[in-house]
Amino acid sequence: DILLIGGTGNISASITRELLARGDDVWLFNRGHNREFEQYGARYIIGDLSKPDEMKASLDGLKFDVVADFFCFTPEQAERDFELFRGRTGQFILVSTCTVYQKPLKTWPIREDTPLKNPYSTYAQNKIACELYLLERYREQDFPVTIVRPSHTYGETKLVGPLLSWMDSHWTLADRMLRSQEIIVHGDGRSLWTLTHSDDFAMGFCGLAGNPASIGHAFHITSDEHLTWNEIMTIFAHALGVEPRIVNIPSAFIEENWPKFKGSLFGDKAENLVFCTDKLKRFVPQYSPKIPFHMGIRRSLAWYQAHPEARIVDPPYNQEMDALIERYRKL
Repeated sequence: DILLIGGTGNISASITRELLARGDDVWLFNRGHNREFEQYGARYIIGDLSKPDEMKASLDGLKFDVVADFFCFTPEQAERDFELFRGRTGQFILVSTCTVYQKPLKTWPIREDTPLKNPYSTYAQNKIACELYLLERYREQDFPVTIVRPSHTYGETKLVGPLLSWMDSHWTLADRMLRSQEIIVHGDGRSLWTLTHSDDFAMGFCGLAGNPASIGHAFHITSDEHLTWNEIMTIFAHALGVEPRIVNIPSAFIEENWPKFKGSLFGDKAENLVFCTDKLKRFVPQYSPKIPFHMGIRRSLAWYQAHPEARIVDPPYNQEMDALIERYRKL
C-alpha cells in the first residue's frame, strides 16, 4: 500500500497514474476536492494537513509500505510527519526541491553531494531544514526516509516561463505570445535550464518507491535535456504557432522592481542548472526520460485547448510585466 499526501497536483497526479497502472494499492490523503482517481481504484482519506490530531485520527490503524509527502515545507511539518509515520511505514519519501543546491554554484554538473546552501530562497532554506531533520531521524532512530528533489517539473496543467510562479495563471504567458505581446527573459537568456515532464518524473519516483536500497539517500529526478531560457521560450512560442518577442532584462533589475520574484532568479533560474542523473540511474536502471520539451509543451497546450475553463488570463500580471519592460527601457 502506498499513501500519497496530496496525489492530485502537477507532479503527484502523474505519480498516482503510474502507481495505479503498475497495480499498486494507492491511498491519497487530501481535502477531497479532486476525486478523479477514485474511479481507477485509488482510495481517499479526507483530512486537513493543518490539523495533525485530525490527521492522526484518520490514519488510526493503517500502515503503509510507502508514504510520500508532497506538502512538507517547514521543519515543523517534517517533525509532524515523523511523529505520524514512525512505525507506520516501511519507507517515507520526502519530496524536497533542487532549489536546495548551492547558490551561486561552484561546480557543474549538479550531483546529489553538491552542497546544500541557498541564501536567496526561504523556501529552499526550509526544505534544507526538513531534509536535515529527517536524515537525523534516520541516523538516530532508523526512520526510513528517502529524499527526492524535483527541479522545474511541468505537465499538462503547468506551463513554463522564467517569470511564472506556481500560483500564477499559467495561460497568461501563452496568451501574451498569441497576442504578439513582449515577454521578459532574465539576463541575456543564455543560462542553461533543465525542464522535466511530470510523467518522466513519475518514472524515476516510482522506481524509488518501495526500493529499500534507496532509504537514507537523496536523489534528484530530472531530465537529461538542457536548454537556454531563450531557446525554451522560442520552442514554447513555436508550439503556439508564433514567434516570441523576447525582452532580455538583467536579473537584478527584475528582482528589484518585481518583488514577488525576489530570490527566484539569483536563487534558482539565473543559474546554469545542469544535473547529473547517474545516481538515480544506478538505483532505477529503467529510468530514461522520454518527453523532450518540444513534445511536452505541445501536450500541455493540447490540454489547455481541451479545457477552455483553464485558459485564464491575469490582467495584473500583464500590467506588471508591461510596466517592468517600460521602466527598463527608460534607463
